Amino acid sequence: MVGKAAQRISAQAAAELVRSGMWLDFGVTLCQPDVFDSALARRVDELDDVKIRSCLSLKPRACVEADPSGRRLRWFSWHFSGYDRKKHDAGTCTYIPLNLGEVVDYYRRFLEPIDIAVIKARPMDRDGWFNFGPTSLWQRTVIELAEVVVIEVTDALPHAYGLDNAVHVSEVDYVIDGDSTGLPELPNPPPSHFDEAVARLIAPEIDDGACLQIGIGAMPNAVCSLLKQAGVKDLGIHTEMLTDGLLDLYRQGLVTGARKQIDVGKVAYSFALGSHDLYASTDRNPDMLCCPVDHTNLPHMIMQNHKVVSINSTTQVDLQGQAASESDGHRHISGTGGQLQFVRGAYASKGGKSFLCLPSTYEKNGARRSRIVLDLTPGNIVTTPRSDVMYVVTEYGMVNLKGLAVCDRARALISLAHPDFREDLERQAHEHRLSQRGVAVSNGL
Repeated sequence: MVGKAAQRISAQAAAELVRSGMWLDFGVTLCQPDVFDSALARRVDELDDVKIRSCLSLKPRACVEADPSGRRLRWFSWHFSGYDRKKHDAGTCTYIPLNLGEVVDYYRRFLEPIDIAVIKARPMDRDGWFNFGPTSLWQRTVIELAEVVVIEVTDALPHAYGLDNAVHVSEVDYVIDGDSTGLPELPNPPPSHFDEAVARLIAPEIDDGACLQIGIGAMPNAVCSLLKQAGVKDLGIHTEMLTDGLLDLYRQGLVTGARKQIDVGKVAYSFALGSHDLYASTDRNPDMLCCPVDHTNLPHMIMQNHKVVSINSTTQVDLQGQAASESDGHRHISGTGGQLQFVRGAYASKGGKSFLCLPSTYEKNGARRSRIVLDLTPGNIVTTPRSDVMYVVTEYGMVNLKGLAVCDRARALISLAHPDFREDLERQAHEHRLSQRGVAVSNGL
């Protein structure tokens, strides 16, 4: 039975609630609606200037595909997936800059009111709660602020224990039946030579009792793989994203959370993204705690745990230490996400460390290019400022930039570059006064 405050209606009837000029909010990642999305797509030609906030779309959105010009429906994203990136390239998706842990505050203080929120959740339990599964982020805040709340129910989502990770039927206006299509998975590519080399440098820096945050990709998962063999124990997890690599550590018994200062004994995360096995591991698992993003990502929360180790990827670092992790010039690729907040939270943690990792080179138009550069590519976004960067790691080594003068930073970062590019970088550093006066370029700055 649906509670007295909510009406069960068809997806088409729910889509009929949408009017031109409205702001809609879709759920995040696994909780983006599908049946409602298809119903809205059938109405696109009747609407104008409908705006939808979203995040990390894991499959094509029917309503976006129904309006290829983007003239009737405007798609906004807090963080790009591959699909969002393609829509941005086509001119129909726009990025919203942020620090991910601040989104709750953005909704409360700065954003236009939400007319309709549509979020996928599990069927209502006997106590009247719809569980969001392993995806919390800012969904509770959206529901509290929306004029109309629509829940699309599906039993495909696992039941994830957490903090404010559900909505009560008394807060819901409409319930629609979803489908049982399997959840989208994020592939786990095998580690490359670079990933393994970087992992070998980072793994010895992780001590017993460390509290881990890792980002997306093969490299962080490679670190987790090495840790399984490194003999560390009593690891904790306090992360934005729960990954298959972290799940492997948990299953090996290396994660106890016993030395954490907050959420002791729990794997604290804000969303899970990876394999079906990862999602299944969260189902009614009392060791795992799915939390709002302001609990996982705000630096003053992160720093409460000791020995926080933050491991993330970047795409380009200049000789002063600025890290660009989210764009290729003016082409937006992903997003700031939680990188900067975890860099800062790890630094502020007692005994904490943050690592930004990148291959030394990449190929473009058949030519090999350096990711360690004098200047960032024009238009590239600085994700982590030079004043915040701690460890930078490539397959050629690892340096800690904290406390280094500009000339010493340049020297340290050049040592991480591919050998084929070091001489040119040394010359550029000397020409642009990033090296010490009077030190010959031939002596390596």
